[in-house]
Amino acid sequence: MTPLMWAPDTWWLLFGHFLALSLMSIGGAITLVPDMHRRLVVDSGLLSDVDFTSAIALAQAAPGPNVLFVALMGWYAGGLGGAVVSMVGIMVPSTTLALSVSRWVSTRKHWLSVQAFQAGMIPVTIGLLLATGWHLAPSAQQQPRALLLSIVIAALVWRTKISLIWLVAAGAVLGAAGLV
Repeated sequence: MTPLMWAPDTWWLLFGHFLALSLMSIGGAITLVPDMHRRLVVDSGLLSDVDFTSAIALAQAAPGPNVLFVALMGWYAGGLGGAVVSMVGIMVPSTTLALSVSRWVSTRKHWLSVQAFQAGMIPVTIGLLLATGWHLAPSAQQQPRALLLSIVIAALVWRTKISLIWLVAAGAVLGAAGLV
């Protein structure tokens, strides 16, 4: 796909898909990766598995907001227009809702129901993130060493103050050595 290609049908598909997902992105857009994969790769064929995974990997490695992978998916599927409509679709509804709700909650944070809702969303978000991680790591599902390494890294992040850059560097060294 060339960056300036005219592809309004693809743009409408991307916009509609990300608009529908936007309000379900509890924990951020990354929690919706399994559904994005199903819709963009399996159902519509707008992206290949390689493009899909590359978009996420590149955006997560680059500085900036976590949601940039959505723009890359739009870029791969529909060029510059695809990137723009994907970002508008994912950002406008969820941002509007988050702003409205945060203003409402800030004046009612002492309410028991508000506190209970916020506490209940923690396990939902963690579950969605775990599902995303599982979906993005097919090699870990097939290689016990990779799964064990993921568990060790998660424990290190959780229980120590080791800088993440050192863990990323260690993963790069292990991957380059062919150990994972």
